[in-house]
Formats: sequence, structure tokens, C-alpha cells
Amino acid sequence: MRKLITVAIVILLVAAGAVGAYYYRGRKADPKIATAPVTRGDIVQTVGATGTLEAVQTVQVGSQVSGIVQTLYADFNSIVKKGQLIAKIDPQLIETQIEQAQANLVRSQADVERLRVTLADAQSKLKRAEGLAAKKLIPDSDLETAQVNVRMAEAQLRSSQAAVTQAQASLNQNQVNLANTNIYAPIDGIVISRSVDQGQTVAASFNAPVLFIIAADLTKMQARASVDEADVGLMRPGQTARFRVDAYPLDEFTGTVSQVRLQAVVSQNVVTYVTVIDVPNPNLKLKPGMTANVTIEIARRENVLRIQNAALRFRPTTDIFAALNQPVPPEMQPRTGRAGAGGTRAEGTSSAGGQRQAGSVTAQGPQAVQGTQPVAGRSGASPQAGPAGRPAASAQTQGQPAPAGAQSPGAAASGQRAMDPERLQRLRERFQTMTPEERAQMMQRFRERGIDPAQFGLGGGPEGARGTGQRQAAGPAVVGAQQAQTIDQLFGPLQMTQAPGRAWRHIAGELKMVRLRLGITDGTYTELLEDTLKVGDEVVTSVDTGQPVAQTPTGRSPLMPTGRPGGFGGPH
Repeated sequence: MRKLITVAIVILLVAAGAVGAYYYRGRKADPKIATAPVTRGDIVQTVGATGTLEAVQTVQVGSQVSGIVQTLYADFNSIVKKGQLIAKIDPQLIETQIEQAQANLVRSQADVERLRVTLADAQSKLKRAEGLAAKKLIPDSDLETAQVNVRMAEAQLRSSQAAVTQAQASLNQNQVNLANTNIYAPIDGIVISRSVDQGQTVAASFNAPVLFIIAADLTKMQARASVDEADVGLMRPGQTARFRVDAYPLDEFTGTVSQVRLQAVVSQNVVTYVTVIDVPNPNLKLKPGMTANVTIEIARRENVLRIQNAALRFRPTTDIFAALNQPVPPEMQPRTGRAGAGGTRAEGTSSAGGQRQAGSVTAQGPQAVQGTQPVAGRSGASPQAGPAGRPAASAQTQGQPAPAGAQSPGAAASGQRAMDPERLQRLRERFQTMTPEERAQMMQRFRERGIDPAQFGLGGGPEGARGTGQRQAAGPAVVGAQQAQTIDQLFGPLQMTQAPGRAWRHIAGELKMVRLRLGITDGTYTELLEDTLKVGDEVVTSVDTGQPVAQTPTGRSPLMPTGRPGGFGGPH
């Protein structure tokens, strides 16, 4: 009996444990929502690079003559002055050549005197022959011989005089070589390199051998940083640069960008451009050849609203909404259907006869037009009325955005449906992030469909960019290009472009999307240009549903943001 009772108890315990495990495993854990507050602080946008410290001016001191280094008067780290004797080449060989040149000069001068005497004798014989020939006392051949002798004596004299000049030039050259055996410092500076030792033979046959390298002034140095081609467009003279060197890891040095060189350096298929940074070195702590880890400041904002980049990268999935028991918002629902130019059309947007219905187009790129209709007659579409099926009560002012549910006469004539404020805002934000070429293409497509872009507050050219609040990066200035001395003078101050973005807040148990206007970023925080969020507002950075993370359906790297370049996390 006791055994039966024991067995029954064991069975009941096992059954209770199985039921508990079943219910425990079947219970879903509450999602864990991580948030970060909106704060106020400084944001500095920077570009990193690696460079080498060099003196502003270095001079290689060489030897123009060959010989043995007789004496060295300077060594490494020697402070020298301009004109100071720093080395001497053995002059014995050149002194011997000078003696030979002097002897050749004396011999040439003696030849000139001898030929002058010969010329005088020939001239006297010619004069006597002319007198005898006039009296018909000598034949004409004797007169011609006397004339030839005079001309030959004159030619020999000129040749001897040229030999004297040549001998004098050879003597002068050897005297210059003798002077070049003394090596003088060409500038004031410090010897940073010595390439020869006393007693060493130098040969100056084709190239002058380098004896010393002198740095002009080590209190002023340059850091030549290699900036990647993706960041060189952000470089401007006058930008502040900070760097560190391994010799002083706790010290930070400051410099100023002075030049962005156009010569590209290609190393292992990586293209970089040399950016010269002027660096003061009053304490002589920095030395030529040091490696500098440079950070160039592109833009700085102080005491501004900022949001963590993790919140801008967060994109909720359908699994997250399901875990929160929240329906998927309309802006997160996928759009399917037949793709149009630069965008997609919602299901049921075209009829069998090819007529497009109101609200059929959703812009996804610079070539798309959001919430617009084609001209009647081109696709068989008829003019659309307001949201309630009635024509608009008031006309739209030129250049003003259409109110919700209203149409302008031009829109009614062209079959254009009024755009709701949210779509109009998204269209303007997308227009602001476009390049001038993309804006021109977009407005051209508006006009081809009989739609005036000004009805949506979209102007053309530079005026349109200003009308939408777009700030473009400064490019080459055409005005004043004739007076520019360097290419750097053709570029104005760098202006950062604004970009749209979005973040999510967890309010009343649901995720709410907030559209933002974003400025510069430092990689951790991004500037908020509008007061959509306040200091202390919590934004969602991640949601842990306890389920395994699904693979990225687009096939892109999960580390790369989707959407248009220059935006923050895709189209908005």
C-alpha cells in the first residue's frame, strides 16, 4: 500500500512539473525597451587622418666638387648661421688644376704676341710689294702672295686670342671649384642630418652628393596628413586640427589647415590627398619625422539639442509591433504593386483602362512625384475633387502649399489632387536633400505632367534652394576666379547640409514615430535643428523581444543604413 502511495505521489509531482514547464515555456516575456534621453551639449564633426611632421623649410647642402672631406665643422643638431663654414673638401687637386690653367694662359698670351709680330712683318711686306707692283717691277703673283700672308697672320692672331680667352675661362672655373671646396650654410637653421664623415671621398659626377640637411626653423613645423578621397571635399584652409604623437601621449597639439594639395597619392588602390597643417612648436617638443594622429575639425556646435545616433538607427520590425500588441503604423507598412519611375504604386491604383486613381503615387526617389496626377487626356484621368468629392472652396496662392483638402484652379485644370500635409512635408524634406541636378529633373517631370512646382513651395535653381531652406556646400566661386592665386582661394567656407531623420518614442505602451531635422554628427550624437523633442525626452534605441533576430531581408549589411546617401537611416 505504501508503495502505491509513493508511486502516486511521484506521478503527481512529475505531472505537476511537466505542466509548470509547459506554461513557463509558453509564456512570452515582456519586451525590454532601451531608451536614451535627449540632451544638450557640444557636437564637433571631425575627420581623422594620419600624417608626418616635417620642418616648414629644409635645405639639402651638397658639394659641387669631388674630393676627400678634409674637415667637418658641423654635426647633428648643430645650430648654424647663413654663410657659416660647415665643411671643407681637400683643395690640393683643384689647386694643381689652377696651376695648369695659369700656365696654359701664359702660353696662349705668348702665342698672341708672336703672331702680332708675324702680322706686322706680313703687313710691311705687303706694303713694299704694292709699291713695286705699281711700278711693274714684280709680277702680280708676288703681290697676291703678300696679301694672302697678311690674311693668314690675322686669322692666326684671332685664333690665338680665342685660346687666351679659353685659358682664362678654364682658370676662372678652377678658381670657382677651389672656392666650392668650402661648404657654407645657405640658411639659418639646425642640422637635422649629416650624410658624410671626415676623410670620406665624395664624387660629384652627375648629382651633387648631399652632405647635410638643414631645417630652417623648428619652432614652426608642418604636419602633412593623408586625407581619404571621401573626406577631402570637406577640407578648407583655416580649419582647426588637433593631433597627438606617440612621444607625448598625454599632450594634444593644435594646428591650422593651410593647403589641400591636388596631387593624389595612390597606395594599394586607396586614393588620398596631402593636407598641409601649420603647427607651432615653441617648446621644440615636436621633431621631424614623428607620426601624427590628426583630427581635423569640420564643424562645431555648442550647447545644442542632440540625440544619440543609436536612436536614429533604430527601425522597429513587425515582430516588435506584435510583441507590443500594437498595429503596424501606416508609414511602416510595405507598399506593393507596379513600380513606376523612381517609386512604387499602391495596390489597386490603376484600372483596366489605364486610369490612375487619386493618391496612387508614392515618391521614393528624386524622379518621383508624390500625391500628383497626370494631365487629363494623357492617361484618361479626369480632374479629381477634394477629399469629400467636392471642388475646393478657395484657390491656392502661387508659391504657397495647398491646405489639406483644398485645390488650386491650376490643380483642378490639370487633374492634380491636393496633397495632405504629411506627404507635402515629406516631399519638401526629400527635395531639400537633393542635388541641384536632381531638383531640376524632378521639377521637369512636374511640368511635363502639367503641374506647377511652385504650388508645393518648390522653386527652381538657387532661388528654389533658398525657398526650401536648403543650405548647399560651397563650391568653386566663378566670380573673382581671375584674381585667385591658388585653387584654395576659389572655395568659400564650408556649409553643412541639413538632413531629415526620424526617431521613436515609447508612449502609453506604444511606439510613436517623430520626424526630425538633423544637423552635424560626431559619430555618437547628432544635432537636432528643431524643437520637436525637448531635453529629457526618452527615445528608443533598441527593443529586445526575447526572440531571435531575423536576417536582413534586403541582403544589405545590417551595419549600413538604408535609403538615400547623406540621410540618416533611409527615406523619411
